[in-house]
Amino acid sequence: MKIVAISDTHGVHKDLILPEGDMIIHAGDVSKRGTVSQVEDFLAWYAGLSFKYKVFIAGNHDFFFERATDEAISALVPDGVIYLNDSGISIEGIHIWGSPIQPWFHDWAFNRARGSVIRKHWELIPSHTDILITHGPVAHILDRTSMGEHVGCEDLRLKVDELKPKYHICGHIHEAYGVVVKEQSTFINASVMDLAYKLVHAPIVFDFA
Repeated sequence: MKIVAISDTHGVHKDLILPEGDMIIHAGDVSKRGTVSQVEDFLAWYAGLSFKYKVFIAGNHDFFFERATDEAISALVPDGVIYLNDSGISIEGIHIWGSPIQPWFHDWAFNRARGSVIRKHWELIPSHTDILITHGPVAHILDRTSMGEHVGCEDLRLKVDELKPKYHICGHIHEAYGVVVKEQSTFINASVMDLAYKLVHAPIVFDFA
């Protein structure tokens, strides 16, 4: 299955040039400020894409998904679009788990304190996960800021090292875009924007065999 990974589109999704594929995965920050109108605009675009499967999680800019009820979110997400929030789905035998949670970052959405608080979310990840999607990166892999700081989650790194999913897809740290292969796992930071919020990075494509 050919999978296209993107993240951090921040409302400029319509300017993306997407390659063909069977599945598209968006790792969060679909909007600028998470207003209903911004989310609706993204979802209408996403639902109209030609991919057979369309999966996404929210990010720290996507306040609507943090503040709205499950019923309101379900009513807004179109048929054929899969939204994951500390939840998973199996697609053609591929087990996918998604979470928007990240270590505390200013006053944005889905913040959790490092340590036992955020660890509760990572403990939910099933052992058979093939593709893990989180908005933020693990510690010390594709998490380095322009200031040289590693800001990824240490507890998520421990969990990923334990479970060894085939792929971990994230975003959040725009300047850490790229792909790293470590042992059995391929790590992807699919942020399509740079630090200046300019659309400069290409979607990342991979074949899941």
